[in-house]
Amino acid sequence: MERIRDYWQQSFPSVPTFTEKSISRQDGRVFIVTGGNSGLGLALMKFLYPSGATIYMASRSQERAEAAIASIKNDAIADNGGKPVEGAAIITFMPLDLNDLSTIKSSAAFFASRETRLDVLWNNAGLSGGPVGSKTAQGLEGHVGVNCIAPLLLAQELAPLLRNAAASSEPGATRVVWTGSLSIEAFSPPGGLDIALLDRLNQEGKGTQNDAREYGMSKAGNWFLAIEGARRWGNETAPGKEDAVVSVAQNPGQIDTAAYKYRSELLMTLLRPTMYAPKMGAYTLLFAGLSSDVGLQQNGVYVLPFGRIQEKCTRQDIVKTIEDGRPREFWDWCEKLYKSYI
Repeated sequence: MERIRDYWQQSFPSVPTFTEKSISRQDGRVFIVTGGNSGLGLALMKFLYPSGATIYMASRSQERAEAAIASIKNDAIADNGGKPVEGAAIITFMPLDLNDLSTIKSSAAFFASRETRLDVLWNNAGLSGGPVGSKTAQGLEGHVGVNCIAPLLLAQELAPLLRNAAASSEPGATRVVWTGSLSIEAFSPPGGLDIALLDRLNQEGKGTQNDAREYGMSKAGNWFLAIEGARRWGNETAPGKEDAVVSVAQNPGQIDTAAYKYRSELLMTLLRPTMYAPKMGAYTLLFAGLSSDVGLQQNGVYVLPFGRIQEKCTRQDIVKTIEDGRPREFWDWCEKLYKSYI
């Protein structure tokens, strides 16, 4: 009964309490939104645009990113009575291909050559429901490769800039936001993820074999990386530096985006009545990244739709693996797989 109630509350959340109207001026702050050219990422970018921040839209296609940036500016002008928005954000395309580990270091270098700080990294981009055989350029299982291994490498490469931002910001304002899903509770195997299974899939080069299971594992992996990130980044690098970074995971909710592009039309016909527009999921991302309800005291928390901190996970098998150190084990496992690309 407790799990059913949890599913219901995540599927039909209460109204958001942190919205675009809650965003204060963000002048001088620097953000990265991965996958910011569509879906949830684009909705988040639209919310952030009037704030005055410097925002990098990280995606594979420069053409699609530039079209998305134009749409953000045009929509903002239309909403402002046909006038340009004063004090709006500066948006820049940032090349990022999470499917290819060999490109991640250069993507981080692109950013580091232009900025000295990073205030919030929203790890929003990812693969959902990839077909059987989905693999990264390095032959890794597609969901975990794109959703976990590459984003961790990116975050690690950018960690010095996160620390720089934290040292000159209010405690708890500098954050890395990872993306979870209800699929953790619904489809992930016992313990959240099975490293032995992933090793076998990678060694055999088979890629994805069960899309729901592998996606669920990747989302559990994101939660584990958030927890371990809080442990590794959540303390000062030296006494008095005040450069601790917050690392949290969030489930944006059941959102109708292109993430479901591999699903059958029949399934989507059944699902869509229970799904929400991208802007609703973007409220969860906003809460995780900017709300004062999240800070160093809440480091490592899991944020539920549409912006509330989870009090209890109903998957006790996952809770136990977290207590037994699985987040650290998974982090170390990811590092071994990307070490050749540092």
